[in-house]
Amino acid sequence: MDQYLAVIGECLVDVVESETSAPKAHVGGSPFNVAVGLAQLEHKVVFAGRRGNDDYGRMIARALRAHGIVSVLEADQHPTSVATATLDPTGQASYEFSLDWALPPAAELTAELRRAAASITHLHTGSLAAMIEPGASVVKTVLCQLRETSTISYDPNYRPTLVPNREWARQQTEEFVALADVVQASTDDLELLYPERSFADTMEAWLELGPALVTVTRGASGAMALARSGFAEQPAFPIDVADTVGAGDSFMAATLSSLRQRGLLGSANRGDLEGISAHDVAQVLNTAAQAAAITSSRFGAQPPTAEELNAALADSAG
Repeated sequence: MDQYLAVIGECLVDVVESETSAPKAHVGGSPFNVAVGLAQLEHKVVFAGRRGNDDYGRMIARALRAHGIVSVLEADQHPTSVATATLDPTGQASYEFSLDWALPPAAELTAELRRAAASITHLHTGSLAAMIEPGASVVKTVLCQLRETSTISYDPNYRPTLVPNREWARQQTEEFVALADVVQASTDDLELLYPERSFADTMEAWLELGPALVTVTRGASGAMALARSGFAEQPAFPIDVADTVGAGDSFMAATLSSLRQRGLLGSANRGDLEGISAHDVAQVLNTAAQAAAITSSRFGAQPPTAEELNAALADSAG
């Protein structure tokens, strides 16, 4: 039986406008990027994210098909979500969002996921999908329903401009952390959610909520992780940065891919994941950091293929 990795979350179209060029649109959204990253690393992926029956929705559908990702939800009659970035003459961007995150009832969505993929080893979510209602409550229920058979990962990817109530965002984040086996956040997320405490304290607090592994990306400073076997750090790989769009999502995809290669995903392997060794944590961090570096070396959210990642890892190992 084919085993799938599932992603539930937003897919949207990023539109970049400026006074000097025509608008440019491309498909994005953190969960969508993770799904693409997993597909690039040669995993079978099923994706649950809403889109409209419009030109942007059809752009998303084409992108999913191009990567061989199985899409669970058909287009609906609401507009596709859009993030519009307007560049001023200095290149600074201001953003406006047009978002719709309404999903079918949780029981229906869970059934659709199971019909699309008979065996779901792992389910990832995060970002706006876990913060914006009414969909966030549906996502939470789906995680509870699938947790019996799948491991869970979560990335808050917190956006205070869209969710300004920090206390509510903290509570929502911690509820999802408690459901997850693997949690990833950036230092930006942690500074926004918990400005009064250190990164290490937040990692420890989250680990106590239940996950087996908590990772934190630090941009040019690399990444760090905490598991029951201890703390690990990984420096960033030296590269010429084109931009950092999608780097964190590539990090997440490579983390999950590396864990799966070690037989640590799936509910039957939850105990082994909880006991992940310090050596394996270090190797997972190394792989994820390399994937993020490759993505940052080129423009846009372009995660590495399995061949590219393996070659880069071999080169860095000497």
